[in-house]
Amino acid sequence: MRYRLDVVATSVADVVEHAGGWLFDRSIAGWEVTVLVADPSDPRPLRILGADAIALEEVLASRGQGRRPHALAVACDVCQGDPRARRGLLKALGDGGIEVVVWGEGWPTPPEHRVDPVLHRLSVAAQAFKAQALTAAARPVTSVGTTEVFRSGLSDIPPVGADLSPVG
Repeated sequence: MRYRLDVVATSVADVVEHAGGWLFDRSIAGWEVTVLVADPSDPRPLRILGADAIALEEVLASRGQGRRPHALAVACDVCQGDPRARRGLLKALGDGGIEVVVWGEGWPTPPEHRVDPVLHRLSVAAQAFKAQALTAAARPVTSVGTTEVFRSGLSDIPPVGADLSPVG
């Protein structure tokens, strides 16, 4: 059985820009990475990173039936725009057995959940593949950083990947 990471975002380009290196490193480590986006019509940038794409609406309409990832990453703007996504994120945060990672600004952390800043140090390969994926997503590639910063909900059990470090 492979570990599963589900990623929820507004666009393929947003995922690549904010979490592309982390997705590549998880994929190369053997994780099954699936990105749920509104328009999965050009999954090429995600394939470069080792991830698959499916339509977000299909999963939200089915209330996530049949999906039980070990980790969940969500763009804040999805939660701001869709109450179903917000409910799903809150449920995952309350679960305690799922690693929850969020990127972006503007989504206030509910007081009953602790969400702390974490970072992922990209492998050299992740930096190279992220640069190629950014090009495929028609995003400007000036330079790819060595880290990606997220916020992560603390789980009752240690995260399976152990590839995120506290900021600071």
